[in-house]
Amino acid sequence: MVGGRRKKQHFSRIHAFTCGKAYFRGDHSLIGGPGFSRVVYCNDPECFEASLLNYGGNYVRSTKYTLATFFPKSLFEQFRRVANFYFLICAILSFTPLSPYSSISNVLPLVVVIGATMGKEAVEDWKRKKQDIEMNNRKVKVHQGDGRFEHTKWMDLKVGDIVKVEKDEFFPADLILLSSSYEEAICYVETMNLDGETNLKLKQALEATSSLHEDSSFQNFKAVIRCEDPNANLYSFVGSLEFRKEQYPLSPQQLLLRDSKLRNTDYIFGAVIFTGHDTKVIQNSTEPPSKRSKIERRMDKIVYVLFALLVLLSVIGSIFFGIATREDLENGKMTRWYLRPDETTIYYDPERATVAAILQFLTALMLYSYLIPISLYVSIEVVKVLQSIFINQDLHMYYEEADKPARARTSNLNEELGQVDTILSDKTGTLTCNSMEFIKCSVAGTSYGRGITEVEKALAWRKVSPLAQDVTEEEGQVEEFKKEKPSVKGFNFLDERIMNGNWIKEPRADVIQKFLLLLAVCHTAIPEVDEEAGRTSYEAESPDEAAFVVAARELGFEFYERTQTRISFYEFDPLSGKKVERSYNLLNILEFSSSRKRMSVIVRNEEGKLLLLCKGADSVMFERLAKSGQEFAELTKEHIAEYADAGLRTLVIAYREIDEQEYVEFNEQFTEAKNLVSADREEMIEEAAGKIERDLILLGATAVEDKLQNGVPDCIDKLAQAGIKIWVLTGDKMETAINIGFACSLLRQGMKQIVINPETPEIKALEKSDDKSAAAAAFKASVLQQIAEGKRLLSSSNKDSEAVALIVDGKSLTYALEDDVKDNFLELAIGCASVICCRSSPKQKALVTRLVKSKTGSTTLAIGDGANDVGMLQEADIGVGISGVEGMQAVMSSDIAIAQFRFLERLLLVHGHWCYRRISSMICYFFYKNIAFGFTIFFYEIYASFSGQAVYNDWFLSLYNVFFTSLPVIALGVFDQDVSSRLCLKFPPLYQEGIQNVLFSWLRILAWLFNGVLSATIIFFFCIRAMQHQAFRKGGEVVGLEILGATMYTCVVWVVNCQMALSISYFTYIQHLFIWGGIVFWYIFLIAYGAIDPDISTSAYQVFIEACAPSGLYWLLTLLVLIASLLPYFAYSAIQMRFFPLYHQMIQWIRSDGQTDDPEYCHIVRQRSLSHTTVGYTARFEAKSKSSKERARDH
Repeated sequence: MVGGRRKKQHFSRIHAFTCGKAYFRGDHSLIGGPGFSRVVYCNDPECFEASLLNYGGNYVRSTKYTLATFFPKSLFEQFRRVANFYFLICAILSFTPLSPYSSISNVLPLVVVIGATMGKEAVEDWKRKKQDIEMNNRKVKVHQGDGRFEHTKWMDLKVGDIVKVEKDEFFPADLILLSSSYEEAICYVETMNLDGETNLKLKQALEATSSLHEDSSFQNFKAVIRCEDPNANLYSFVGSLEFRKEQYPLSPQQLLLRDSKLRNTDYIFGAVIFTGHDTKVIQNSTEPPSKRSKIERRMDKIVYVLFALLVLLSVIGSIFFGIATREDLENGKMTRWYLRPDETTIYYDPERATVAAILQFLTALMLYSYLIPISLYVSIEVVKVLQSIFINQDLHMYYEEADKPARARTSNLNEELGQVDTILSDKTGTLTCNSMEFIKCSVAGTSYGRGITEVEKALAWRKVSPLAQDVTEEEGQVEEFKKEKPSVKGFNFLDERIMNGNWIKEPRADVIQKFLLLLAVCHTAIPEVDEEAGRTSYEAESPDEAAFVVAARELGFEFYERTQTRISFYEFDPLSGKKVERSYNLLNILEFSSSRKRMSVIVRNEEGKLLLLCKGADSVMFERLAKSGQEFAELTKEHIAEYADAGLRTLVIAYREIDEQEYVEFNEQFTEAKNLVSADREEMIEEAAGKIERDLILLGATAVEDKLQNGVPDCIDKLAQAGIKIWVLTGDKMETAINIGFACSLLRQGMKQIVINPETPEIKALEKSDDKSAAAAAFKASVLQQIAEGKRLLSSSNKDSEAVALIVDGKSLTYALEDDVKDNFLELAIGCASVICCRSSPKQKALVTRLVKSKTGSTTLAIGDGANDVGMLQEADIGVGISGVEGMQAVMSSDIAIAQFRFLERLLLVHGHWCYRRISSMICYFFYKNIAFGFTIFFYEIYASFSGQAVYNDWFLSLYNVFFTSLPVIALGVFDQDVSSRLCLKFPPLYQEGIQNVLFSWLRILAWLFNGVLSATIIFFFCIRAMQHQAFRKGGEVVGLEILGATMYTCVVWVVNCQMALSISYFTYIQHLFIWGGIVFWYIFLIAYGAIDPDISTSAYQVFIEACAPSGLYWLLTLLVLIASLLPYFAYSAIQMRFFPLYHQMIQWIRSDGQTDDPEYCHIVRQRSLSHTTVGYTARFEAKSKSSKERARDH
């Protein structure tokens, strides 16, 4: 089947679709009107008419900046930080005579801060640029005229080009399918990058173009396509094709979307209709936003407060200075002669006091700039980069199988990881492994299969599931079996009773034979035989189907060939004990649809019997059983319930024999329905199929595991205990999403479900009519009604403390997200324990994320692995990309990349909590030490008549934040731990401190600011009172300004560094080095700087060696000030820890008492959780325990 043209396979004879039987519907009348004005000249993109339309090219850009916009846009990003803007003003003023310090000392730190941050932004954007270059330079074959196809770069494609896409290649733009390697112009498409689904979609070209199989066929091909304008809707398309003066309607059946992949088809020819940013996948994406954490935004508000305080202090000082200057003359003499007003023209001129006050105000603005720490932003950047390195190097988040570590792609949002309130997750490839595994089955009332699911593993230690009993022993057997036999993709089944042909020894071997036969025949899969390996693989429309066919092969019924009318397979013959070749005539395929919830095939076996083989959901299958065919119904229902509880997807298997006359009547009706060209066609086909799918005989049920990634249920349980809400947004159909919900324990048996899916017959009838506005109004009214009903159910459930789940489909979501509905929808969704949105387009995922983020104000985290998740990742506060099998687009658009969903547990509960606590403590401490330092300057200004004289030497001022106090705070931000990683994971409720922002609340911030003012007050007044009149030297001299400044500075350095030592929970040698080293470095600097020429060292010349060091008062005063300054904090901390402990302090208590492994103490601490756990297997266990107690009480 590979190479050359595909065999002539008339699929229309057996499938429900019919080649070329498209029909014009009401939508097609809109072509040419507003919103439907696009005209494409196929195979003639350079013609005059096409050039007038001026459609965009196929170049795609995902970067945040361009070369032209980098500097203006990046500078804007930096100076929208209020502190940076303030320091820019100070830098400008520093070039004037008003400045109390030199301009270079002021400008240089600002340039370093801005330059470092811009450099980091440039590096991150360059990575995105490289991805764009790779994608835009991919090659595809394009028709160049005369029937020649040559390789052309994607970015050079134009609207109207004819392209030839070959097997396993991505479509470079949105195409209209013209023909394929199949005779009937069908092709299989994988849309994983668009909607996350791994199953293949069947597409088919129009009959008019289906004969264009060769390159040369396009030599003289000309056609005109008229269709809708570019839009974001992935699931609808309206257009028409004018070919050979005939008009043909186009539908989504002919549309091939960019970034989807051609599978199981040698090649297709297509006409380019949408390019670049007009393609539907790009229309569904959003601009990469500039993300800032909530803590950083609050930090800006603190800076605003401090700036207001700074202005207030400057105003107060300038007013007092103006008054004092105006009253400076007394009897024609200057009372403040020491200011030398005779040498100034304006600054101290009593005649111009108002101007002098204004100038003093500007000087004070610069002098008090130490209240606002410029090094805060630099330090936070450094700390965040180091935190990111720790995240990247965490071996517990390294996925050895794929050699992929965790990767923090941006360090801006580390602390946000500790405040996540809602996780919005993709399903396929994020929660699951993109694979289905046949794991259990029920045949003739007997359950087979010893495979262990992730849910059972999670439940095993609780001993609450019938399937979880002795799970450890069974898991050991399974692992032993896997060692003996190589693993097979899609097959995780172990049961010696029916493997290796042993099924013939079972009591109901006849039923088992029919069951396995049905699995081998009832499907639409296409086999591909690897002749070298002698192995058959299958391409199926859904991963379930592939798993069933693989299971049949592994159990002795190997399907190996399909033609248009025949299915061939090898069957294990119980009589001869050998494999024999069988061929069944394939007469009809009754395809699966979301409304039918089943699929059937009608075949004629080698004995000439007509058989209908059917598989489908239990909700529709049991009602179709014949009275005589329900022998195992009750046992099968019990097994299905057990399988569902274990998170498995189940299908019921049944069959019947059909007599010739009944088949002839059915086939006539079915063929007539297929050939209809009216809007009732699908309904007529379903009606015909429904008549023959009755009186079935039950054989059993299958159970496949939509294989969850390792550790997903346990991870979700821990996240739920941490108080994080989890929403699943998936492009999959509702049934699949619900099954995964059960598998992840987001849903559980007995949990109330609010399902918003108003597909009523009345609405369906309205949709088929031409009155689209009436249909839309009815649909919206139905959605509103169901939301209102859901809120009533939620209200009653809240009274009973029952958890409720919300499940909503994509079409309903369209109306739920409208401006007048979305608030009600969000109110309902927030009240539910879990939310699952099915059939969501990428745009809807992004809009839901935006709604939750903007309306609740809480931190959102989106996690996904495909291109269809990019909009959601960019819209969320934090985007986490799974570096899985769906390419790197999600990872390249994410803030953090991890290889498995389970690593989210450690990323949030450990690194998130630590980063939040470290950054919060770091910022609070930063403001504390700057307030403590800045207010000593202000108090001295009061003492010095607001003259603008700084109490400290210029270089003391410049180096305070750089050398003497900055390194300890960086060490705090990088290394401090309130509790260990083991205890973070053992007590998930600890994470709620971040969600509720306990450690960075306004109360805590103001408390630290008050502590800073209190320390400054104690330092200044102790020093000034102790030294003002006290003899300092042996000769009886009192201190001068230089000695007072050096002594006060020494006290400040000691107090703020020892305050840091009191605040730290986890000491490392680096913290000891930085804290005590910072103090030692101050003395070394004072000695070294004091030894320099007095023209440079000015007031610091020999101040330590000659004045401070020999004086006992200097050392005694330092000790007394240190004790007095730290005593209030120490007293407060002791009282708060003893009588009002925070959650992390309770854990510290039991850790220090050695009780972290005592179940009773741990339970008491967990009970102090700030929120109730409603989902996860812990909640499932509690719900079952509660239910069991209630039943016991009733009995």
